[in-house]
Amino acid sequence: MPKKPVKRTARSTRPAAKKNTAPRRPRARKKPVERAGVIEVGNKPATVIGADVKVGQKAPEFTAQANDWSEVRALESTQGKVRIITALPSLATSVCDRETKRFNDEAATLSDDIRVLAISVDLPPAQKNWCGNANVDRVTTLSDHMALEFGEKYGCRIKERRWLRRAVFVVDRDDKIAYAAYMKTLGAEPNYEEVLAAAKAAL
Repeated sequence: MPKKPVKRTARSTRPAAKKNTAPRRPRARKKPVERAGVIEVGNKPATVIGADVKVGQKAPEFTAQANDWSEVRALESTQGKVRIITALPSLATSVCDRETKRFNDEAATLSDDIRVLAISVDLPPAQKNWCGNANVDRVTTLSDHMALEFGEKYGCRIKERRWLRRAVFVVDRDDKIAYAAYMKTLGAEPNYEEVLAAAKAAL
């Protein structure tokens, strides 16, 4: 039998499309919400930048500066531990001074699996000097001065003063928010017993 002729298809003369080798632009950081009148500063309503975190949600990772200016990924560096995170306006104020010393004293009685982190917008050298003068050695101080990343991710940044709103969080071993409390005024202190109980329950 004669062979059937093979059909040949015409080759395209179009040049092959060039791959886009241009570097991708980084995604723009989503602008955090601004909430007016959430807190009072100097008896005047102030604006908070960032949404409040809620119990049960995944704790946002954040980068801050240690006392030597090195960058620290706070949750990653304490992975597998229960963390008490305190947000403070400034260690130079009497309430922040008293609160951080109290948590430092309490830390001596807590399990080694509980870490206490204190975050403020004070510069790292100022935090280091304060810790030395106050004999605080069980609380890890971190500075949110450079980018205010913590403040925005945890709903603690005060727009008008570039401070952090006073708040306390407990993050469990799985990086979930186990406890969250925001103070209505900068001068209010947290409920220490509640915070410590939440941290122990998260072990």
